Amino acid sequence: MGQVSASSSVTVAAAPDKVLAALADYQEVRPRILTEQYLDYRVLEGGQGDGTVAQWTLQATQKRSRDIKATVSVSGSTITETDANSTLVTTWQVAPAGAGSTVTTTTAWKGAGGIGGFFEKTFAPLGLRKIQEQVLAKLKAAVEA
Repeated sequence: MGQVSASSSVTVAAAPDKVLAALADYQEVRPRILTEQYLDYRVLEGGQGDGTVAQWTLQATQKRSRDIKATVSVSGSTITETDANSTLVTTWQVAPAGAGSTVTTTTAWKGAGGIGGFFEKTFAPLGLRKIQEQVLAKLKAAVEA
């Protein structure tokens, strides 16, 4: 098993605290910025930042989906979503960038071994980056509006 990860970034014309608050709002903002690959999204506990638990199915491809139950922790300018159903962890980091912010999201997990693991490590990050870029574009539009 090897580590598989995908990462994407966007620059947003908004202060880091405003961007972080939007990302940590799992009740109102998150449902608006998620793409069609996020199915059955719902908040199970909390809804604002640390301690929130949210659940969804990530339909990465027509044949590949993953049921995620994420517990949220917030530390400084980083939000971490840890999946209870797998080794998947997604982080959202917000950093100052001039008059705005840079948001970087990284998703990582322990991949399969063997030939299947080779293909997973090669192709899964490409598809996940596309999904990440779409979510970041929607975040940018929501925060800059």
